[in-house]
Amino acid sequence: MLTNLQQQPADALLALIKLHNDDPRADKIDLGVGVYRTGEGDTPVFRSIKAAEAKLVAEQDSKAYLGPEGDMGFVEALMPYVFGKADPSMGGRIEGMQTPGGTGSLRLALAMVKRAGYSRIIVGVPSWPNHAQICADLGLEVVEFNHALASGTTDMDALRAAIADAREGDAILLHGCCHNPTGIDYSNAQWDEIAGLIAAAKILPILDLAYQGLGKGMEEDAYGLRRVLAAVPEALICYSCDKNFGLYRDRVGALYAMVGDPADLARVMSNGHNLARANWSQPPDHGGAAVRLVLEDETLTADWLAELDEMRERMREVRAKLAEAGTAGSADLTPMGGQNGLFSIVPLNKDQVLAMRTKHGVYMAGSGRINVAGLTMGNIDKFIAAVADVTA
Repeated sequence: MLTNLQQQPADALLALIKLHNDDPRADKIDLGVGVYRTGEGDTPVFRSIKAAEAKLVAEQDSKAYLGPEGDMGFVEALMPYVFGKADPSMGGRIEGMQTPGGTGSLRLALAMVKRAGYSRIIVGVPSWPNHAQICADLGLEVVEFNHALASGTTDMDALRAAIADAREGDAILLHGCCHNPTGIDYSNAQWDEIAGLIAAAKILPILDLAYQGLGKGMEEDAYGLRRVLAAVPEALICYSCDKNFGLYRDRVGALYAMVGDPADLARVMSNGHNLARANWSQPPDHGGAAVRLVLEDETLTADWLAELDEMRERMREVRAKLAEAGTAGSADLTPMGGQNGLFSIVPLNKDQVLAMRTKHGVYMAGSGRINVAGLTMGNIDKFIAAVADVTA
């Protein structure tokens, strides 16, 4: 019976990694995989995480199962950073659970949405490819709207129209900050409007906060999420620590649910626990425990926040250099200066992306998406010249 399975296409981004690794050119540039890199091209373990791991190794006295909810100390320690220090639980209306990365959080959120009776998810495109893939696997219909204009700004008219056309029982999935793949975020004023539109339409917001701290700052990057939560009775929040703690391979995430009545919270979360048990049973412990230890120690917390500042500043320097270049060939790089996070889309067609790879050794997704952190002051001029060459 296994022979009835159909061949599935290889993941394009993973295939790109292999192509880059096999390229013998010393000056090749990898702008594909979405991990942070230093100015020297490394993806280091955070100092704060190293310190927490040393403490974990010295003090952890058991490897017993955590339960499907995971390390609740980790889940609760994150909440003031996500929801605000004044009232992180919104009066007992918010509770969370640990998940294997942001992907696990999204999978769980969308499975809960389907179990609750939702069938359509409104999603701005382009979006992270796994959003649509998870929806398809769960049998949820994706209703698309255009996220951004060619000018490098959000397409608010498209969003307004999508919400106006929403049906009762629809959900909307929004990136909280550092939009993947465009880097084009909503302004605070736009978030104010979006919150009101979602509340008026009575649709469920699913907020994907995968890059908090890598855009404008921890507080600034949470503005949109908090504004929406203040306006609606219910929401699901998907969180990833993979990027802002550098824990990519440890898969550290959390799912939070907000309800209108605190009395409903235990029932809602019981469904999260039940679905988790049927998927991964228990989340991995190590990464979540390390984050918890960082957030429980004022010195380690301060060092973590300083490391985030360093990362954000480096990416801002790269973006400023791209914007300063202006037009490279026929490609306008100026909008990248005002975008946020790891990603941006260079306006190249597939043939030009292929030429970037074959002629110049610059590896990027077929959509033109680049990982901005793959650029350094040592290779950015080569990148700009390559863009100019293939678009001339």
